Amino acid sequence: MALPPFHLAFPVDDLAAARRFYGGLLGCREGRSSDEWIDFDFKGHQIVTHLTARAIGDRAISDRATTHVDGHGVPVPHFGLVLGMDEWQELAQTLQDAGIEFVIEPAVRFKGKPGEQATMFLRDPAGNALEFKAFADPDQLFAT
Repeated sequence: MALPPFHLAFPVDDLAAARRFYGGLLGCREGRSSDEWIDFDFKGHQIVTHLTARAIGDRAISDRATTHVDGHGVPVPHFGLVLGMDEWQELAQTLQDAGIEFVIEPAVRFKGKPGEQATMFLRDPAGNALEFKAFADPDQLFAT
């Protein structure tokens, strides 16, 4: 069964910066857009950056809440993709070459345990957290 594409809309405070980050750096094809939002093709999934004020309710866009996972403070909320290992390594190198500041540097977590994975966390220009991960064995995605 093919996975259906997901749709995720999230706030940004600068559409030009979002266009450079998602379209330029990450290579997401741009879809429809207006003066207030931009659709991007995120490996077959639809993500939409919506221009908003810096704060949403009581919380800033760049909320810095974290959860402890394998010795790291993982940003919550976050979204991202599970890539093939070669594609993950290529993206990690592209981001490092671009001088991206990582929240969690590219590394392998849960080494030698079920669910071993390569992972990295970064923030977009608006402070939204993204995770990109890969598994040497894709069947380990939901391992316990």
